[in-house]
Amino acid sequence: MRIKSLYITLTLSVCFMATAVAQNPVVQTWFTSDPAPMVCGDRIYVYTGHDEDNADFFWMQEWRIYSSEDMVNWTDHGSPLDLSSFAWADDRAWAAQTIERNGHFYWYICAHSKLTNGMAIGVAVADSPTGPFRDALGKPLFDNGSWDNIDPTVCIDTDGQAWLFWGNPTINYAKLNDDMLSFKDEVRQVNQTIEGFGAPNMKERQRGVKYKDTYTEGPWIMQRSVYPTDKKGRKAKKAQKLYYLLYAAGGIPEHIAYSTAPSFEGPWTYRGEIMPQEDTKSFTNHCGITDYKGHSYFFYHTGKLPGGGGFGRSIAVEEFKYNDDGTFPIIHHTDEGVSPVGTLNPYCRQEAETIAWSKGVKTEQNDKTGVYVSNIHNGDYIKVREVDFDTYGNADAVTSGSPKTFTATVASALQGGCIEVRLDSLNAKPVATLNVPHTGGWEEWRTITTSINTAVSGKHDVYLAFTGKKGPKLFSFDNWRFNR
Repeated sequence: MRIKSLYITLTLSVCFMATAVAQNPVVQTWFTSDPAPMVCGDRIYVYTGHDEDNADFFWMQEWRIYSSEDMVNWTDHGSPLDLSSFAWADDRAWAAQTIERNGHFYWYICAHSKLTNGMAIGVAVADSPTGPFRDALGKPLFDNGSWDNIDPTVCIDTDGQAWLFWGNPTINYAKLNDDMLSFKDEVRQVNQTIEGFGAPNMKERQRGVKYKDTYTEGPWIMQRSVYPTDKKGRKAKKAQKLYYLLYAAGGIPEHIAYSTAPSFEGPWTYRGEIMPQEDTKSFTNHCGITDYKGHSYFFYHTGKLPGGGGFGRSIAVEEFKYNDDGTFPIIHHTDEGVSPVGTLNPYCRQEAETIAWSKGVKTEQNDKTGVYVSNIHNGDYIKVREVDFDTYGNADAVTSGSPKTFTATVASALQGGCIEVRLDSLNAKPVATLNVPHTGGWEEWRTITTSINTAVSGKHDVYLAFTGKKGPKLFSFDNWRFNR
């Protein structure tokens, strides 16, 4: 009996330790796929698809947005765009990407078209990175009845020319006009060759031939300035522009590979794998790349959330450094993810849906409240990282003194429960306990304050642990803050 108890204790400890260091998948409240990062101001935004729970195919109805200032705490902005936003679409809200131009944000999507019964490319527009978004055209941007029209990716070159690529198994591309809503000329196809992509176009591939690699889907286009080196390893003094096309490759299951070119029109040269096929629990992959606060990040998706898999995918991220010649290193998926590049201020309002890691909870949204945390049960929790109790807002405005109270805005249609505030460990003794009463409904909000029973200083991971009656949903949770 003692041996069994010891085994259970050790098993729980190992599970907790694994959770404590995990940062991937980035979002745990919903299944999210096909990440498309975009930096705007001092925040990084990631636009994602949404795999439905318990799905047996890519039955996807909406797109979602998440953002962060520190790469570890991610704020859920809900779903400002879904299939109902496009009168011409009726199914399959698949991979998409957003880009900013002249103060407007253009979200290029693909969906099943009622008009032609194929997949089509559409575009929504907003004046803010989180919306509200609207269908910019009232019709598809491109719709020829083909099932190849998926996974749009967009980039604005340094000369101001915007490009749009998409397709599976073809690679289609076109120049966009300055309005970002129309094509400057005709839609063309990249001629896939063995030299450019490891294999020729799909129709030219020969049965029984083992090719070096094969383009499949999920393109991501980008451009960087690099300093090439000569045969002696000497770096050039003048930078050259290098164009990249990253993509899911190899068929099913997929890995991530890439090609480069001197322009978006080629000629393309196959460069090899970036993320090899690994045990990610997902037979697809889809990447997005960006630089943020002096770091380079590779976003992708896995099926590694509980209940996840090939149709229940979740976005993840790894930091990497380019090789001196501009090529990519091999990037492996990890559970640890990335390190923080900022801190969280506990003395201003923090949305409950700003989360580094969570267990059990979901998020919901409405027009009045926005996004909030729901589906809270006994034993669930939220963790936020790098909470800095000594620095108020920024490093130049240092204040002193321990927080005296903790405040939260909550709602409950039943008996409520408790929020136990714990530091650095889910098993730590609470520094505060906030009692959540019956408020009259799941969206009947009440702001409640409770005392903090010990001095708090320095940086901590903060766990908001939820307790109450076992079984029923306890309460909804909108925001929180510490108070001096």
